[in-house]
Amino acid sequence: MNILFVVNGFYLKGNGLSASARRTVQKLKEAGENVRVLSAPNTDPDGPQPDYPLKEKHYPIIDGLVTSSGYTFATRPLKVIREALRWADVVHIEEPFNLQRRTVLVAKAMGVPCVATYHLHPENLLSAVRMGRWRLLNDIILWFWRFTVFDFCKDIQCPTKNVSDRLARNGFRSRLHLISNGLIIDGDSPEKDHGADSDEVFNVICVGRLAVEKGQDTLLRAMRCSRYADRIQLTFAGQGPQADSYKRKAEELYKSGVLRHEPKFVFLDQNGIRELARKADLYIHCATIEVEGLSCLEVLREGVVPVIADGPLSATAQFALDDRSVFPVRDYKSLAMKIDRWLDDKEERHKCEKLYASSVYRYDISRSIDDIRQMYKDAIASMPGRSAS
Repeated sequence: MNILFVVNGFYLKGNGLSASARRTVQKLKEAGENVRVLSAPNTDPDGPQPDYPLKEKHYPIIDGLVTSSGYTFATRPLKVIREALRWADVVHIEEPFNLQRRTVLVAKAMGVPCVATYHLHPENLLSAVRMGRWRLLNDIILWFWRFTVFDFCKDIQCPTKNVSDRLARNGFRSRLHLISNGLIIDGDSPEKDHGADSDEVFNVICVGRLAVEKGQDTLLRAMRCSRYADRIQLTFAGQGPQADSYKRKAEELYKSGVLRHEPKFVFLDQNGIRELARKADLYIHCATIEVEGLSCLEVLREGVVPVIADGPLSATAQFALDDRSVFPVRDYKSLAMKIDRWLDDKEERHKCEKLYASSVYRYDISRSIDDIRQMYKDAIASMPGRSAS
């Protein structure tokens, strides 16, 4: 099959959507499929470039916010889009924005089937401007996305049941497929690095973009309620628009004596995240809005017990093996209680580390790729006169 991926910023670093798209493309190619990308260029001149390069699109009023969120938009030249569509058997839409709106319209006129992955909620965007809880506005945006992009797609990949349930409730007419974005699992999980395994300092990590919807402030607030606060070394791995705010709050905790170990803020590549996780005692995932949360799986694979926020728009709690690793979103007192319980019992924590490391295998991207390829074939077969090549 000739598969065209349409992504505003395919090569963005530190962006979960782009990273997921790159993993999927890599595995599709390894499975023998022909895949090309329509996207803004790679900012690394020495790195790979899209097959159909687009220029970056700037919006002066929101450009700073877009950049700080690790995102970019691309232009949508009709000539380039048509050229890409003439090659494609099927189009994979990764976002519901301007580039994709034009692409699905042109694809419909040219008789090229489209499928989509639902990667983000409207609340993901509006949280950046403190409007994530404006239900009516978020519903309007979701309605707009549906009628301008998703309803033009024969099939939609829903990474979690949380997503498929929401789309079904909102009347999405496409065929909904429950398919994880998947994690590349290369070999067995490594042995956990406990070092001296001292109870003097507990390494507690939080991995992800520093943004309102990721909820890292809940972890900072929880430190004021934890019995182990003075023995916890917090490490936040990520960058984003809330970086300065969270650093100030962390510094206040340290200077006031709540924390005796100064919190660390780092930005790491995948290998760096793995090394950090191998030395961690607990992993905290506080996101209030999360379609799947593969960063959580990447950490669990290294043998770390998590404590994960659970809420109506946060699907990541599905990775928890039991209630000991779940707390209600934004409930910092409950989070502190769960942290203390895990740190109380070293033996149980070490036992569960192995269970969590093993649990990630059900999300192996190889399984997802088989289902995604079948989704493409179904979309192509539904178009008169077309067949998968």
